[in-house]
Amino acid sequence: MKTILITGANKGIGFGIAEALGKTDVHVLIGARNEERGMEAVNNLEAQGIKADFLQVDLADSSSIDQAIETVKSDYPETSILINNAGVPGPAKQNNADITVEDLKQAMQVNFFGTFQLTNGLIPIIENNHGSIVNITIPTVPNPVWNPLAYKTTKAAQNVMMESMAVDFEKDGRSIQTYSVHPGPVTTDLNHNLKLPGFSTIEQVGQEISELVLDGKNHQGQLVELHEELK
Repeated sequence: MKTILITGANKGIGFGIAEALGKTDVHVLIGARNEERGMEAVNNLEAQGIKADFLQVDLADSSSIDQAIETVKSDYPETSILINNAGVPGPAKQNNADITVEDLKQAMQVNFFGTFQLTNGLIPIIENNHGSIVNITIPTVPNPVWNPLAYKTTKAAQNVMMESMAVDFEKDGRSIQTYSVHPGPVTTDLNHNLKLPGFSTIEQVGQEISELVLDGKNHQGQLVELHEELK
């Protein structure tokens, strides 16, 4: 049985991925900062016959990340896939000129610095299990319709992290791969459950990402578009 850690998995896309993976006989680790909400997700999954455990990790807190890394090392050394799904949207301001440095720092801590720290700390375990690091992300090309500075900036940094790590893994012939996935527009609470033509459901995206991470193929350094037609 594979063990897969998904951050931000107590709700939204992360929970959809956990649910879909769990139905394929995968042991899912629900990474979340809030224990109560994390355990609610675990109980929900277990009620469906899915093997799940809660892993407390707050990407805004360096000591919490270190503890999560140590817990995986000691309790779940068989973990072979890390799915970096957790993230914050940044401030909801109409004008990007109103974004402050503090706004950027807060978003960058979770979406990039915290994600990097967790990823870097788990590389030895994932490599030992010939596994993968998967980032849920967005492309950062200009988009006049949707143009949040803080969120796009942090995801751009995360994309560069993936690309740089992939080059090193490939060059050194290491038994680990990293790639990114863009799920396209999804109806979640982050967009107030917006439903428009072309929007996917959490369940649909969870199933598609589950199939991707288990397909056994080499996606080293790729940014996979689940819905290429919507780019």
